[in-house]
Amino acid sequence: MTPAQKDLVRTTWAQVVPIKEKAAELFYGKLFELDPAVKPMFKNDMAEQGKKLMMSINTVVNSLDRLEPMVPILQDMGRRHKGYGVQDAHYDTVGSALLWTLETGLGPAFTPEVKSAWTEAYTLIATVMKDAANAA
Repeated sequence: MTPAQKDLVRTTWAQVVPIKEKAAELFYGKLFELDPAVKPMFKNDMAEQGKKLMMSINTVVNSLDRLEPMVPILQDMGRRHKGYGVQDAHYDTVGSALLWTLETGLGPAFTPEVKSAWTEAYTLIATVMKDAANAA
């Protein structure tokens, strides 16, 4: 990721944080709309799941300048997600739901450059997770 892309992700994420509960609700609603088959994978309280999602995204966003220490954490998450039944194709659906959520929450601030930056960030994260899951 370029420094400009990292800045775009950070600045737009700062706009999402105040509405993080609503963003999580929108995200999971869209995820289940795009792929209803994933809903049974979520057996816990969805509000709590939303908090975990927002915390995870926040951690990654705050680590964009130092992603190396995040790699083992993301690899572990990928292996755990495989145990929940997550398949490679699910990462694409999650990416689509994430971008839709950001577009919905940010409105006009979700420019093509912002979309590109978030796509790059998500692709990096998803690739690390998928590679670890597939190697397990």
